[in-house]
Amino acid sequence: MKPKERFSGLADAYAKARPGYPEEVIDFVIKHCRLKAGDVLVDIGSGTGISSRVFSKRGLKVIGIEPNEEMRKQALFINSQIEGNHQLPIYQNGSGEETGLPDHSAHAVLSAQAFHWLDPEKALAEFARILKPSGWVILIWNEGNYSHALTKDYRDLVRQYSNKELDTIVKLRQNGGSPLLESRLFCRGEKLIFANEQILDEQGLLNRALSSSYLCKDPAAREALINGLKELFQQKQENGFVTLKYNLELYVARCP
Repeated sequence: MKPKERFSGLADAYAKARPGYPEEVIDFVIKHCRLKAGDVLVDIGSGTGISSRVFSKRGLKVIGIEPNEEMRKQALFINSQIEGNHQLPIYQNGSGEETGLPDHSAHAVLSAQAFHWLDPEKALAEFARILKPSGWVILIWNEGNYSHALTKDYRDLVRQYSNKELDTIVKLRQNGGSPLLESRLFCRGEKLIFANEQILDEQGLLNRALSSSYLCKDPAAREALINGLKELFQQKQENGFVTLKYNLELYVARCP
């Protein structure tokens, strides 16, 4: 399945149940990349706008680039529900390899949970083209912390009802930002790890799993997964919630 089509039919669950990004990480990125209010940040593979909204709240002008129409529509719907007078992200069709944006028009390029779907060489060349001199690339992944018992149990259960694509995706995500650190187009590259967590009620845990693109499509398998997740939730919940733990991997590098 092409990356563009991979999350078709999953936009609602994705928007409701994917983990966000801690304020500590946003603070670090803004300070490290010397971003200020009004600067342009291009969010590649912006999906339902989870990462776009975090940065727009800090006063950045965020342009979300997303090839999947359903995901863009969900992001626009969420925009329509937001109250307040801060600038909201804008979203447009495009890809990491072909953004459709002008040369040297962005102060930073972000790709959160999405860079592994791209052709890294073509995407990094496109990032370099649209970035201003000394502009920054920021890559983020929330990776499960499987030293945490519940998070490991959740992963193992989802794996039982996933197709063969899961192993390929795991390999793509492992050290997924290495092409950025190795690219001659960028300098001052580094990788950092932050702790992150996600507190979920039962429906949230179900949505978190059902938003995955690699689940088996067989209805019986889906029902078995849901039943297994409900049982896991009942075993581990405290006051109606469970917590998934993540290692947030952050890669940053700058145009010369």
